[in-house]
Amino acid sequence: MRRETERLTGKDMSFLALIPARGGSKGIPRKNIKPFLDKPLIAWTIEAAIASSLFQKVIVSTEDAEIADIAKFYGAEAPFLRPPELATDTASTVSVVHHAVEWLLRHEGQVPDFVMILEPTSPARRSFHIVEAGQMLEGSGADAVASISEVPHHFVPQKVLHLQPDNRISGISGTPIRDMVHRRQDLAKCYAFNGLIFSCRTPLVLESPPTIWGDFVLGYLVDQSYSVDLDIPNDWVVSEARVRQLLERESQRN
Repeated sequence: MRRETERLTGKDMSFLALIPARGGSKGIPRKNIKPFLDKPLIAWTIEAAIASSLFQKVIVSTEDAEIADIAKFYGAEAPFLRPPELATDTASTVSVVHHAVEWLLRHEGQVPDFVMILEPTSPARRSFHIVEAGQMLEGSGADAVASISEVPHHFVPQKVLHLQPDNRISGISGTPIRDMVHRRQDLAKCYAFNGLIFSCRTPLVLESPPTIWGDFVLGYLVDQSYSVDLDIPNDWVVSEARVRQLLERESQRN
């Protein structure tokens, strides 16, 4: 049976946007403030968060003073610098969220009812995604909501192959090729996290151990065209082109 989480504030339901942005990224050095189209990458997430009008606070969690200054310039708060041990390759997202929530409790005496984690590496995220995911979490009674997109049909589990040392192939579970599903129309739809949004009820973050999931998690389905994730240098130019195309499409609709 799902554990009920309790509200912390007693006021209208409130949201915190937490944007984790460490300075020591290795795949794309300094990626969070690297220019993406016409502004630093992190600015796209900050501006989408502010434009949504969902949040009482938009906070950037970073150990890097330059990132903090840029975040403030674009309208976010950066009220603390994250401890170095939470800015390593191995630091977990939940530990970063827990640190931010604990900081708010110590310094402001209260925290919003919900936390929404917005990774800067998803610049195609739009403000309406944030609003819809927030409404889903607040209105459903779920512990958490995460954005997902449909997996391209050639990457679903029924199509994944295992390559043996002698170059023979089979299905991932050893299924002979002749017995695999080959027609796209016969494949079940599958979904994966796309990194745009992870959101949860704040009490989960304060549990021991902390979590951002709980027992009752909903998927917020996002069109795959918005699923842009920057991990390696080769992603940059392609992602800029995709976001530019999305913006042009939006301007034509408006």
